[in-house]
Amino acid sequence: MRSFNRVISSILLAPTLGVVVQCTGCVGHAGYYDPYYHDYHPRGGEVAYYSQWEHDTHRDHVDLNKRSKDEQKEYWDWRHSQSGHK
Repeated sequence: MRSFNRVISSILLAPTLGVVVQCTGCVGHAGYYDPYYHDYHPRGGEVAYYSQWEHDTHRDHVDLNKRSKDEQKEYWDWRHSQSGHK
């Protein structure tokens, strides 16, 4: 009976560890990926810049990922021209 419990515990533990390892890998890239400059921008810090860009260019708010490729490129070009870009 004791060996049966070990087998069951191992079967239940393996998927749990797999999920933890998989989620841990995502933490390093949480944010926006800039495909034009090949870097990541943290989501929290990028929100202020993106809002400023929308305001300065008189655009309605739309999530960056839902904008056209041309508008995304325009944003990333603007973003990298600002001081404090990462």
